[in-house]
Amino acid sequence: MKTLKINKLILLITGLVVFNGCVQDDDYSIPNTEIEEPVLDGSVIEISDVLGRLVQEQVSENDNQNPNPNNGLDYDSNVTFQYADGVVQYMEGYVVSTDEAGNFFEELILQDKPDNPTVGIKVPIDVNPLFTRYDIGRKVYIKVTNLHVGISNGVLAIGFKDGDFISKIPAALELETIKRSAEKAELVPLSLPLEDFDDSKTNLFINIPDVQFNRVQALQDELSFASEGFDEFDGERILESCSSSTTRVFSTSTFADFSGLNLPKGRGNMDAILSKNFFGDQFNVVINTPEGIDFGSEENRCDPLLIECGLAASSGTNTLFEDNFETQTTFSPISGNGWTNYIESGTEAWEAYTQGGTNSSQGVSARVGSFQSNDNSSIAWLITPQIDLDANNDVSIEFETSNSFSDGSTMDVLLSNDWDGTEAGIATATWAVLADAYVTQDSDFFGDWFSSGIVDLSCETGQVYIAFKYSGSGQSDFDGTYELDNIRISSN
Repeated sequence: MKTLKINKLILLITGLVVFNGCVQDDDYSIPNTEIEEPVLDGSVIEISDVLGRLVQEQVSENDNQNPNPNNGLDYDSNVTFQYADGVVQYMEGYVVSTDEAGNFFEELILQDKPDNPTVGIKVPIDVNPLFTRYDIGRKVYIKVTNLHVGISNGVLAIGFKDGDFISKIPAALELETIKRSAEKAELVPLSLPLEDFDDSKTNLFINIPDVQFNRVQALQDELSFASEGFDEFDGERILESCSSSTTRVFSTSTFADFSGLNLPKGRGNMDAILSKNFFGDQFNVVINTPEGIDFGSEENRCDPLLIECGLAASSGTNTLFEDNFETQTTFSPISGNGWTNYIESGTEAWEAYTQGGTNSSQGVSARVGSFQSNDNSSIAWLITPQIDLDANNDVSIEFETSNSFSDGSTMDVLLSNDWDGTEAGIATATWAVLADAYVTQDSDFFGDWFSSGIVDLSCETGQVYIAFKYSGSGQSDFDGTYELDNIRISSN
């Protein structure tokens, strides 16, 4: 009993000491969370200096055959160079990417300036997450000693080398390689319309004006960003310009937190980073978070007018117009038979051709494409003669199409009842899409020909024209070819 009392007394005294220490010592310190400006043991260089060194290396290796006119870099080259062990330099840049929402993974995207940037670079590193240390707008310094610089997945990158790729900086070297500055800037995205995409603008934080998602994907199929059954690794959606005919690929990781959200249905502007796909041959628009999408309501969309009369059970017995192009001169522009063959922009027109092999024509067929055209924009029209819908019953049209790697180029089948028949009037006429006509897709086998179906025109009236409109460019993402044959317009 005596021992128990002594133990209680000891506990009481100990408690009083602890309590007294807690209530009297209120002069505690708050942990210092401020970032101090790092003391660098070497000189500071810019991203443009790194790019310039790679250009020099490409030239010296005779692998600068297709230099970009804006910065001299050949983005198809496999040449790399390594900063020497004794070189102690730090490349400065501003962070424009974040992995907070999961759409970027184990990489930092840097650009040279927070406003009006001119060059960007990818820094792959085996660390996740990164946003807790390298937040958007944070200025950082990358120690380039022993690092390799090259084109990886189509964009400028710096890191370790693995074959032809620039691979990740090991996690153990993170703090030695990347130094955080105390400076955090407010990023001002570079305004860049879809039609002005260029290799030299990759890795930049951009604002894309006046765009929307493809109506079939956003409205009809109501696709998510990247959680459909057919999405593997990334979900690829079509982003369309409302001020031009340009389309681009909008890419989202299937691991992104927002992958299951539906695509916005409206129209507006978008903050994103311009990148390339895994193969480096196609521009990709990549967002940090959905908050970068500033779209209005669905009513403001810029979709074309649609004509949806459906498909007819059979074609008519009377032929109003037909052409299988057999009388055309091969490898010359389509002419005669009432056709209007008009180049709205670029250098490419619809031409007759014949070809054998796995991608053969059907005798003589018509085709258009912009491969190696160097056109900033290629828009070509092939328009039928006038068809009188009022004087004929059960009018329908049918045709066949094929493609050769159409990529992001498009072919639309359009109808107008107010075109005046002149080339000058094409741009001002009202053209509506024949929504029921099937046109070959990029996913279709290039060696096959596909029927449009018997497209019913009976819900329309007046004197009309049917147009086959091609839109593409000389860029590899949009330089595809479409082939056309066996056109017949009939009635009963």
